[in-house]
Amino acid sequence: MRRTSPLLTALSIVSLGLLSAGTVSYYETSLPTTMNPLFATTMVDRRTHELVFDRLFYRSAVTGEIKSRLVDAIEVLDDGLRVRLSLRSGVRWHDGEHFTGRDVCFTVDTMLDPKTPSLVAKAYQEVLAGCEASRGEVTITFTRKYYNPRERLEFPILPRHMFGEGGVVPDHEFSARPIGTGPMKGSKGRREVRLTAVENVHHRPQIDVMALGEGGDPLIAIKTLTNGGVHGVISVAPPLRSEVAATDDVALKSYDLRSWWFVAVNSRKGALTDLRVRQALDHTLDREELRRLTMGYDAYDIHQPCQFISGPFVPSSPYYNRSIKPLTRSDLAHAKELMESAGARMEGGNWTLRGNPLILKIGMHAPLDLEARDLLNQIGNQLQAGGFGRQVHKISPEDWNERAITGQMGDFDLLIGKWSFGVVEDIAPMFEARRGGKGTRNLFNYDNEEVNRLLARYDMAKTDTEAQDAYHELHKVLAEDLPYLFLWKLDTKSAWRMEVRNNTITPFYYFTEFDGWELRLGAG
Repeated sequence: MRRTSPLLTALSIVSLGLLSAGTVSYYETSLPTTMNPLFATTMVDRRTHELVFDRLFYRSAVTGEIKSRLVDAIEVLDDGLRVRLSLRSGVRWHDGEHFTGRDVCFTVDTMLDPKTPSLVAKAYQEVLAGCEASRGEVTITFTRKYYNPRERLEFPILPRHMFGEGGVVPDHEFSARPIGTGPMKGSKGRREVRLTAVENVHHRPQIDVMALGEGGDPLIAIKTLTNGGVHGVISVAPPLRSEVAATDDVALKSYDLRSWWFVAVNSRKGALTDLRVRQALDHTLDREELRRLTMGYDAYDIHQPCQFISGPFVPSSPYYNRSIKPLTRSDLAHAKELMESAGARMEGGNWTLRGNPLILKIGMHAPLDLEARDLLNQIGNQLQAGGFGRQVHKISPEDWNERAITGQMGDFDLLIGKWSFGVVEDIAPMFEARRGGKGTRNLFNYDNEEVNRLLARYDMAKTDTEAQDAYHELHKVLAEDLPYLFLWKLDTKSAWRMEVRNNTITPFYYFTEFDGWELRLGAG
């Protein structure tokens, strides 16, 4: 029988309260930064917003079908340049106000307003052109014809009546106490987010309250879960999964985050402008060893926690080019050949170029350390062992969102991060040239004519086959030009106590199918 720490048990009870009827408590890696989906910057934000807001369209986690709880019918007009939506009647906001087409158009107009300080809005400014509402119908116009227009309408809807002349801004009271049409009404405090069920014509939640707390130390979070202090932990680090799997009262649940990890390379800076140097870096990294050191995982275990990748898609994606094989082991001899062909010399175990030592400034989005422990230092160690000097820096979530994503960290040589995708695997913001409102997530302002051409070709696709062909070729070009050193797709696992039943988890968004979740006290 497992012995539990009295202090740990006491702390779990104090932190979120005794588990009570109708209340499900769970740990996230952090509290959401905002409750307004227009200003979401983290996956915690997006998961939480899925409980409060309805997206116009969503993909079913059960059937894969694109569906809507707000739209009864859709008519595609002008070969996909416009769509006419017939809205579901009787839907109400959490405060009792009626949901109407004016709310949909208010949301679209807000995203199209250049004064709206939102990265989410910027992405939709490349897709949406306008919106008109009349008598239970909405007509949305796109910037161009889309063969799959519903996939471009997965944004959450905001309540028009909650905002005045000041518009939708991050510091509005709405960001802490939002009003939505989703299954739960939320309120964000300093230490917890409390979400309370709201019945509607399109939602019948079975759980009364969801209490979201910050998990802190991953080990303590798992101990609290197994001791009954909370019902769930959204993300379980790979080294802790065996302990969870050995617990009868808790189940591991797969969560397809549709995310991939990378090392972005500043190909506009110094020696990194030379493709041979970027290739040498790629061959210096030993990804198998990185996985072993950061995840405590046996490379020969058949149940791998991650899949290595050679390009900017998850391996299960139809856009992944399987003919491009990922590098898994280092090849220092080949890296040496590449560096010497670039004119570099090895002096005292360190590479120099034109008499100057090659010292790389490396940054990493700090929260990644919770999933792959010490990844920043381990990558730095491998590069240093390969002859590259290194300076390593952890980048706070605030700096990552405000400076890295906006392309203002050009003093760095390498940035370690990950991207996650929803229904649309649109990688244009990461790789398209940052001009004319495009390339909004292009970390180092990468600009490649062939890449821009293939992204435009994908945009102009009229069939799934044309879209796949464009992205397969793009995958190949990026694997050759190396603006990123592609790492892996990490298998994400959640853990929930057995009392929480029917908890279908939706890829990326997590809580889309929340109405079916149940809490059965005493269940084993």
